[in-house]
Amino acid sequence: MAARAQRTIADVTNPFLSFPTFDIARDGVRIHGRIGGQGAPLLLLHGHPQTHAIWHRVAPALAERYTVVALDLRGYGDSGRPAADAEHRVYSKREMALDALAAMRHHGFERFGVLAHDRGARVAHRLAADHPAAVERMLLLDIAPTLAMYEQTSEAFAKAYWHWFFLIQPPPLPEALIASDPVRYVRSVMGGRHAGLAPFAPEVLAEYERCAGIAGTAESICEDYRASATIDLVHDRADIAAGRRLAQPLRVLWGEHGAVGKAFDVLALWRERAAEVSGHALPCGHYVPEEAPDALLVEALEFFSVPQQAGATS
Repeated sequence: MAARAQRTIADVTNPFLSFPTFDIARDGVRIHGRIGGQGAPLLLLHGHPQTHAIWHRVAPALAERYTVVALDLRGYGDSGRPAADAEHRVYSKREMALDALAAMRHHGFERFGVLAHDRGARVAHRLAADHPAAVERMLLLDIAPTLAMYEQTSEAFAKAYWHWFFLIQPPPLPEALIASDPVRYVRSVMGGRHAGLAPFAPEVLAEYERCAGIAGTAESICEDYRASATIDLVHDRADIAAGRRLAQPLRVLWGEHGAVGKAFDVLALWRERAAEVSGHALPCGHYVPEEAPDALLVEALEFFSVPQQAGATS
C-alpha cells in the first residue's frame, strides 16, 4: 500500500517527519504508521493517550541502525476506531498484537525487535506470548504485568493511576466526560504526573490533542482499558495456568519518579512471566521516550545490538 504524503506532526524540522507514512487494513480496521531507517526491523508501540509521535526524540537515532516501524494502536492516532463489542475483544491486546504483526508482515518482516511504552508495552507482551517466533527481543517501558498490577493495586497506585478505574466504568459516562473536552483530558492525564507538561514538545502535544478529538476516540480509549480489566486478564490467567512464560530476552525500564516502580517490584513480577529479564529505573517519570530520550537510546542501542537471526528482514 502506498505511503501517505500527509504529515501529522507540525514540526517540519524533526527528522521523524522524513519517515514515510503508511496505512494497512486488518479485518476492516485501518492501522496507521511510519517507517524509516535501515537494518534489522524494530517495532515501536506507544501508550495512552498518545500516538506514534511519542518516539520523535529517539526514532531518528534508532533509524541509523534499524528499520523503524512506528504504529498507532487501534483507537489511537490516525488508526481506525472499530465499534465495541460486549466482551471487549475488539480492543483486546490479542487483537492489537495481530494488528502489529500484520503491519510488520506487510513490510516483509517475520521476526523483529520490539520497543514499547505503556499500553503499547501491554500489546507487546501479548504479541511475544502469542507469536514467540515473531519477536526476537523486547524492551518495555514503565509497566509491570497487567494482571499483577490489578491484583496488587494499592491505595497509592489507585490514586496515581485513577484513570485505570475511571475508564473501565460502564458507558456512556467516561466517554461523555472525555469527549466533552478531549484537550483537557489529554492535558490532565499527561500533565498530572511527575514533570507536568514540560517534557512534551508543543507541536507533539498538539498532535496528541488533535487525535484525541477524532470522533470515536473516547469510546476507543475506554474500550482499551475495559479490555485490559476483562478479556486481557482471561488471556493472562490462561498463560499462567498453562505454565507459559516469555522466552525472548526482555528488558524493562521504568521512571524512578513514576508510580509503577514505587508501587511494584517490577523485575520480580516480570521474572514470574519471562525467562530472561533485566532492567532498572531511569531518572525520569512515566513518559520515558520524551523525558529521558538520551538514556533510553543508550539502553535500546545496547539491548538491540545483539545480531538478529536470519530471516528478520525481507
